Amino acid sequence: MNLFSGTINTLQQSLNYASVKNQTIASNIANVDTPNYKAKEVVFKNVLQEELTNTITAKRTHSMHLTFEQGQKLPYSIVQRNNTMFNHNGNNVDIDKEMAELAQNQIYYQSLVDRINGKFNSLQTVIKGGR
Repeated sequence: MNLFSGTINTLQQSLNYASVKNQTIASNIANVDTPNYKAKEVVFKNVLQEELTNTITAKRTHSMHLTFEQGQKLPYSIVQRNNTMFNHNGNNVDIDKEMAELAQNQIYYQSLVDRINGKFNSLQTVIKGGR
């Protein structure tokens, strides 16, 4: 039985994505003056495209059979940016870009937290009988 119809799980995965992205951005900012440091970024599109092209389906002969799923994979990956250089020391961290992405990610994360809080508040209202 799926109590939350997948919403809580999706919000959880989105929060995990936002956390990893925040850690990656923070690492880039912390290494802004490190010689030859290459900035990293969290990508989702490449992983999604790969999954769409490499899907394996299994035929279920009975409705009670378990669905075929490959192992739990993260819906994102961390890649290194190698195609740019902003500093004379080989470092390619653009602090303005990183700070803008950090602000955008913080807004995204907070909206996810607000949404999951709303879900739990709705459940709490139902459990209390509408009070």
